[in-house]
Amino acid sequence: MTGIGPLLEVRDLRKSYDEGRIEALRGVDLSIPAGEYVTISGPSGSGKSTMLQLLGGLDVPTSGQVLYKNALLGSAVDLDAYRSRQVGFVFQAFYLLPTLRAIENVQVPMLATSENANHRAQKAEALLHEMGLDERMNQYPNQLSAGERQRVAIARALANDPTILLADEPTGNLDSENSARIMEILIGIQQKRGMTLVVITHEDEIARSAPRHIRIRDGRIQG
Repeated sequence: MTGIGPLLEVRDLRKSYDEGRIEALRGVDLSIPAGEYVTISGPSGSGKSTMLQLLGGLDVPTSGQVLYKNALLGSAVDLDAYRSRQVGFVFQAFYLLPTLRAIENVQVPMLATSENANHRAQKAEALLHEMGLDERMNQYPNQLSAGERQRVAIARALANDPTILLADEPTGNLDSENSARIMEILIGIQQKRGMTLVVITHEDEIARSAPRHIRIRDGRIQG
């Protein structure tokens, strides 16, 4: 169920690169309530991935504001704490550590918390069970299929019980069957946990699957 008031809000958000010669975002205003599932789409270079990076505190704007629960990121809200405790990230490239087994990869975000080793392992096991990976927990990333790797990455994103799940092209490296399964998992998580889910995608079918679909073009929200 969607909460009351914005969980995330951006005001006149601008981001430029190359000493201002490249404008990725040009004065974007956006409000995302708690518990909402929203997709953001647009052509390559439109600014959609830049938007996700700024919402997640992975980058800082050139100007404008990003607010979490009406508090300014990087000022009233510590960015390190925000990234580690409030946001879970899922990327197209998975970014699993190749020398760690699946169950160890899921525990990586918990290493910065006060969780003890037994609890970390139990929690990782429960998350991988939720992803349908009971038989793959002790496999290394190169022993997993692309779809399985993405499910491990989703489990890792949930390790610290975030309030927000940000997914940047989460199906970009997957075939249609695995793409459908990953989206089913993400939407199921959002509904079950009441999380805010933001999915960046270039796929029209995925973009239209959300109750709210935002289009970005040339660094501006369209319509």
